[in-house]
Amino acid sequence: MHKRLFAIAMMLVFAVTAMAGVALAAEGKAKPKFKEFHSIVDYKFVAKYAKMPKAKNAMIVDSRPYKPKFVAGYIPTAVSIPTSQFDKMVDQLPAEKDAVVIFYCGGFT
Repeated sequence: MHKRLFAIAMMLVFAVTAMAGVALAAEGKAKPKFKEFHSIVDYKFVAKYAKMPKAKNAMIVDSRPYKPKFVAGYIPTAVSIPTSQFDKMVDQLPAEKDAVVIFYCGGFT
């Protein structure tokens, strides 16, 4: 009888431990919350830089995929630096640290 109670108790401990592990794993995979940026700008701000000839000391970066998004349409003077290629194309960013750099994308994913 003691062996049977001990076996049941061990199965119960194992089941509770397994459930706790699953709960912790699910908690770790929770979707991150959107963190607002400190300087999201509006249309009027971007329009000042989206003119020909290109504004000096400013750059508009389109971080959407080149095909099909960028080729389908983009803000005038924007440069395509897709998010997936950012590390390879970082040299295209302005060297001046005080330059205005405006990034835009396709929104939340």
